[in-house]
Amino acid sequence: MKSYKTVKCRTSAEFTEKKSVFIGYISPVPDEEAAKSFIAEIKKKHADATHNVYAYILEGTEIARFSDDGEPSGTAGMPVLEVIKREGLCGVAIVVTRYFGGTLLGAGGLVRAYAKAAKMAIDTAGVCEFRPFTVFSLTVDYSHYEKIKKELDVYKVKCDDCAFGEKVVFTLAAEEENIRAFEDFVNDFTKASAVFEKLSERYDA
Repeated sequence: MKSYKTVKCRTSAEFTEKKSVFIGYISPVPDEEAAKSFIAEIKKKHADATHNVYAYILEGTEIARFSDDGEPSGTAGMPVLEVIKREGLCGVAIVVTRYFGGTLLGAGGLVRAYAKAAKMAIDTAGVCEFRPFTVFSLTVDYSHYEKIKKELDVYKVKCDDCAFGEKVVFTLAAEEENIRAFEDFVNDFTKASAVFEKLSERYDA
């Protein structure tokens, strides 16, 4: 698992260029089905628009798609896709809606306008990085509970849950390099009586 950058939220940004209105919509998308659903939603919302151009790149795959939606080839979807790539993002879909204002922008003008709409949408949404985290359980005696709980933040370990039975069982998550340091601390503090068990992996912002 590798870290990746995507946008924080779904949002939009709008501007007018020579009386043509451009609205850039953006959304994080976990898979191609979500990307297609988002695109279809925006197209339905703006069924009366002159063009609904889109581009998306999926995380962890080689899938990247775009559409000029009737604009001259290479002037719309590709510039949007290139902005996503330039920002180093994935798991992202962008739809740029255009309402034609009566003045032709020319090929260069279209490229700049669609790229601007995409960049404005990204800036409005904000970017976050998702990093791979390992989820694991930690079983300790009650006498060790308070000290370990206090040290979680020090070692950048997240606590998802804590169960109290015969012993205390933490459900924790951390990046691999932080786990190693945390394990060393716990084993030293508990005189190697603690039990670690890897449960799963996930991405966290």
